[in-house]
Amino acid sequence: MRVAFAGSPEAAVPVLRALAASRHEVGLVVTRMDKPRGRSGRLVQTPVADAAGALGIPVMKPRSINLPEHLDELRAAGAGALCVAAFGQILRDEVLAGWPCINVHYSLLPAYRGAAPVERALMDGVQETGVTIMQMDAGLDTGPMISAGRIAVGGEEDAGSVTARLADLAGPLLVRALDDLEAGRLAATPQPGTGVSLAPKITEEDRPLDLTRPARVLADRVRALSPHIGATLTVAGHPFKVWRARVVPDLAPAGLARDGDRLLAGTGDGALEILELQPPGKGRMAAAAFLRGFRGALA
Repeated sequence: MRVAFAGSPEAAVPVLRALAASRHEVGLVVTRMDKPRGRSGRLVQTPVADAAGALGIPVMKPRSINLPEHLDELRAAGAGALCVAAFGQILRDEVLAGWPCINVHYSLLPAYRGAAPVERALMDGVQETGVTIMQMDAGLDTGPMISAGRIAVGGEEDAGSVTARLADLAGPLLVRALDDLEAGRLAATPQPGTGVSLAPKITEEDRPLDLTRPARVLADRVRALSPHIGATLTVAGHPFKVWRARVVPDLAPAGLARDGDRLLAGTGDGALEILELQPPGKGRMAAAAFLRGFRGALA
């Protein structure tokens, strides 16, 4: 079957590669427009655009996939289905009615519908998550489910590693769904009405670490926002990003304290060890390296 693929971040790249390696033909890739990056403002394309280029697949970068001129491009590609993984645009009725639209969603639906399912799941400290292959409808991740795969979540895993494992799991499931669609045997099941939860986009309000909260909650927030967003914590009066942290059995006073070459935070319940952090305007560093060069007081 000839298909089109819509996706943007690194999380969608393994899915695209699985499709390209299958018996199905990816005739067109749709991805976000290039964005300025860094101080220079140089335009950088998405990881999916990079991967499509390496695979020799034509790429479309629409301001909105729903515009008539881009719908015409999709029709001209001759695709029998549109596959979607972390695309970043809402598909309107014209797209949904024009093709079977099969979506890769990185949660076990109906849990964690929305833009940040992995991050929100890790914030909640889940021990299991998964990926759902679903038919898209006009709702927010509410369409009927085709298949799902599950993984156990390690207590120290961050959003990057969990998403990568889910993406590897998703590719073969999507290929199988296309096999069934082409053979006329694709079956989908409505989502249950119970167990529904939402996973809205991460905002600035989600990033600060409130040391009055339990250490386990804070450690889960750190790993949920790593390695691409970063939880934040005020250190010596300055906003730092925190990339790795863990719960430790130590007794620690409220706030931040030095314990040799360790940086500990007393929390509302237990102690948190900051393992890796990033000062403003500098790169990431181990807490021990930061403390060796730090001469100020910790509060």
